[in-house]
Amino acid sequence: MMTMDAIETKDSELLLKRIAALETRVSELEAHPAQGVEDRVAMVLFSGDLDKAIAALIIATGAASMGLETSMFFTFWGINVLKKQKIFTGKSLLEQGFTAMLPGKLGETNLSQMNFFGAGAQIIRGLMKQHEVSSPEELLDLARELGVRMVVCDMSRELLGIKDAELIDGLDTGGVATFLGDAARAKVTLFV
Repeated sequence: MMTMDAIETKDSELLLKRIAALETRVSELEAHPAQGVEDRVAMVLFSGDLDKAIAALIIATGAASMGLETSMFFTFWGINVLKKQKIFTGKSLLEQGFTAMLPGKLGETNLSQMNFFGAGAQIIRGLMKQHEVSSPEELLDLARELGVRMVVCDMSRELLGIKDAELIDGLDTGGVATFLGDAARAKVTLFV
């Protein structure tokens, strides 16, 4: 039978071995930090709702102003945020239907909640102005000025029949690999 002193000595030895192993592991991790993680933010904007677009643009401009390299990947309904006009010519009947039903620019987007046939969006815009908060269009312009990379999803654009001429200038195009390439190196990844 082991004495109490012997048990304490054995426990101390085990604890010292565990501490030594942890110190070795910490040294290895410090010598080889995570590869490729950079001061970046990668964001997907899937929603075309005004309130979600405002939130995404505020986060993007905030991140960029803090010196983080920021990219936004616009897919499906999120592409509506980047539209400047509607074009019907040269589209199939289904594409023309999408064009007719979807907003033609950021100023035509609605709220996700309490929209009240468009009145909610106007109320939010009025409140933003009253409280001297930048408009969604100003936030979009600021994001571009701050160098936020804006990527339009090729697949979504093709499925919805959105032509290049319908989009604002200066955008990148790409697919899921483009977004994942940005996200793989980002400290922060968001889906809105």
